[in-house]
Amino acid sequence: MEKKTISPAVIRRLPRYYRYLGELLDLGVEGISSCELSKRMHSTASQIRQDLNNFDSFGHLGYGYDVKNLHDKIGEILGLDQSRNLIVIGAGHLGQAIANYAQFERMGFALTGLFDVNPDLAGKKVRGISILMLDDLERFVQEHGADIAALTIPKDAAQSVARRLMRLGVPAIWNFAHVDLEVGEKTVVENVHLSDSLMELSYNLTSRRCDQK
Repeated sequence: MEKKTISPAVIRRLPRYYRYLGELLDLGVEGISSCELSKRMHSTASQIRQDLNNFDSFGHLGYGYDVKNLHDKIGEILGLDQSRNLIVIGAGHLGQAIANYAQFERMGFALTGLFDVNPDLAGKKVRGISILMLDDLERFVQEHGADIAALTIPKDAAQSVARRLMRLGVPAIWNFAHVDLEVGEKTVVENVHLSDSLMELSYNLTSRRCDQK
């Protein structure tokens, strides 16, 4: 059976559904309609139904969605029902901030390694994980494995490190370096350009001010 192609826009919205449904669970909400959910998310009910129908018929006529079931199912779609080892390459301010974010671990992303080239950071611990030197990368991955590598390093070093990760068989790279990486078909990359997001925010701010004139 041919696998259904899901729009990237739909995939980008799934984490938001997962987050809002998690908040509803914390509030003790057991069921919710697409209309009620759309009001909370500032979306449209039709958008929510269309997005979720790409995967399965989660709703029930006259009842809506079972919040826990939908939360669990979206978690499975996102792969959050599996645990994944995360290493961070670049233990500066951003790298340590990622390492210190405990919510990642609650979602199944376990920090197992931190690497840097600055000898002053060698041995320093972040949440109990000692920072290793980048020269230790091959040995560490061969011994412990790694599912995802977060790159928080200068862009001129990112591509060479990505090649090392590919040779080691690390299947996914979460790239914060300000460069789009070139990788093989076996490697999944998510490029995170923080400046792009900030510039988009600046555009929206500028547009709003123009509309108010």
